[in-house]
Amino acid sequence: MDTKSHWDKVYAVKAPDAVSWYRPHLETSLALMERAASSHSAAVIDVGGGESTLVDDLLVRGYRKITVLDVSKTAIEVTKKRLGEAAQQVNWITGDVTEVPLDADAYDVWHDRAVFHFLTNPAHRISYVRQVACAVRAGGHVIVGTFGPEGPTKCSGLEVMRYDADSLHGEFGGRFRLVESSKELHQTPFGTTQQFLYCYCRVE
Repeated sequence: MDTKSHWDKVYAVKAPDAVSWYRPHLETSLALMERAASSHSAAVIDVGGGESTLVDDLLVRGYRKITVLDVSKTAIEVTKKRLGEAAQQVNWITGDVTEVPLDADAYDVWHDRAVFHFLTNPAHRISYVRQVACAVRAGGHVIVGTFGPEGPTKCSGLEVMRYDADSLHGEFGGRFRLVESSKELHQTPFGTTQQFLYCYCRVE
């Protein structure tokens, strides 16, 4: 099964709050994004936004240049329906982040919670980083959240990568200056915990 089919099936079968990565609000992501984009005129992209409520919270806070990218059309349609008319204020992209065309220097902030750790093929990680380097303006910020060193080894039936701050930053290279990193214990809807690692970088 290809990536798109896999995730379309996951989102078709499971309710938005019945996946392990669900949180009512992505507090850590929101705090980092507000630091990175103090002006609500900043262009932000949420990679793997799927059925996440991050877009809802960004709209409430006054952000208007929001792009949500996800490989699953099913997930995007669920979120559009939830947002109603507000969905028209968002730019939606359906595609694989490692290969979908993205405009150069289009974004001030790139956010990804729980996509990068699914890239177990080194070539896919290289393609991902190239996409970030192309799409984010110099002086912009990149926020990536993955499973930490003590996080799960599989998710949604797929193998995943686990990172500490050095290894995650090392995937991106010197052009991405690490501003800070942090760990978070995520409480899943099933009562278990998952360790997440966040790296917050500035593009030089």
